[in-house]
Amino acid sequence: MSRKMTYIILAAGKGANLHPLTLKYPKTSYKLDENITVLQRMVRSIRKFDKNAEIVVVVGYLSDMIRHELSDDNVKFVMNPFYEVTNSISSVWFARDYLERENVAIIHGDAVFEDYLLENYLVKPTNYPYVFVDSSSIMPNNYNAVIKEDQVLVMSKKLENFSAKYACVTKLDAVSARLVKREVDNMIYSNMYDQYFEDSLMQMIMFHNFQLYYTDIKGYAWSEVNGVDDLLSAQQIHQHSVLAKAESL
Repeated sequence: MSRKMTYIILAAGKGANLHPLTLKYPKTSYKLDENITVLQRMVRSIRKFDKNAEIVVVVGYLSDMIRHELSDDNVKFVMNPFYEVTNSISSVWFARDYLERENVAIIHGDAVFEDYLLENYLVKPTNYPYVFVDSSSIMPNNYNAVIKEDQVLVMSKKLENFSAKYACVTKLDAVSARLVKREVDNMIYSNMYDQYFEDSLMQMIMFHNFQLYYTDIKGYAWSEVNGVDDLLSAQQIHQHSVLAKAESL
């Protein structure tokens, strides 16, 4: 029997790095074509490859717009009312009850992946905690990772030397999901609400001997929509998927 997956999609942020484009629209609501947005594509792709998926979307900025956008997509919503003064760790904290599931994926809502990654990695249950990284993307000022052998040693935006970019997805089994829940609780209660969610993983590695593994998605098409160029890349990924599907019919 296959294990049910829960997907927590983080879509509460203001997308300030895309101003003025995001002054009236969440960046997850930008269109990849005339029929689908960044966030809709993620939700509908998950549903396509995992019909029993439990999908949870954490909203904040312009939440009514996102709720309307996904009104027909059978998702659950969690509100981060403090999105203006917090970071993604707070969004995960508001969704912390869902970390008590058997298998959990935590996903940035502004990410677009080619279908192969979704079908063969994202929707597959895991027996251990791991993250997506891309060793072909080693630009400074990203949320980067140092990897060695099969594990992540550290991830941060402040690394001067690194091996790969963190690629917007964390996969957790039942044990690691509950450990993450506990660490997120500890950080929030220590007023660390302005940190990235992934910083909880680093706290666990540094102070609790947590073993975090990775899958290198080098060579596969994906984009995190942090700028206009990223949006154009995301549109190309989506268009390629649409064309491939049409050719297979």
